Amino acid sequence: MADNPSDGNIRVSWVTAIANKAAPTVAELNAGLILTSLMTGDGLAGWAPETASVPNRKLDSTFNSADVGSISIEDPTLRFYKQVTGDTVYTTLVKNAVGFVVIRRVLASGTAWASTQLLMGVYPAKCAQRKWIDIEENTMDRWEVQMKITAEPAFDAVVA
Repeated sequence: MADNPSDGNIRVSWVTAIANKAAPTVAELNAGLILTSLMTGDGLAGWAPETASVPNRKLDSTFNSADVGSISIEDPTLRFYKQVTGDTVYTTLVKNAVGFVVIRRVLASGTAWASTQLLMGVYPAKCAQRKWIDIEENTMDRWEVQMKITAEPAFDAVVA
């Protein structure tokens, strides 16, 4: 079995309407805005879910056991290069914009959405305030938007 490099094999989209987040349709995904080609190399930050521990140690135990608790995704962020003109991503991902961040891995970024494709996740989200990334020597203008996850995501969703 061969390993799969992540370089060039991630697709990220902003979709405003999805009826079933566990099974978005090709039409719903095609109506979205593909973000990937404007994102920085580290532009998909903080999207890993964390599972809280629920301690369940008993008074007579000598081991600190735990059970599975709530899942959260803290401060996921999308980072972009600022475009000089026609920056649809910048004018779309404004404070309080509501939609879904859809992330697909393993397939080449340019591969069209198709039925049965496995998605890393469909995340119901609301945009926080956009912010500029600090200026550094020898770099392009960059900005980022933190997302607030507004409902439970559909991990391992499948395109309908």
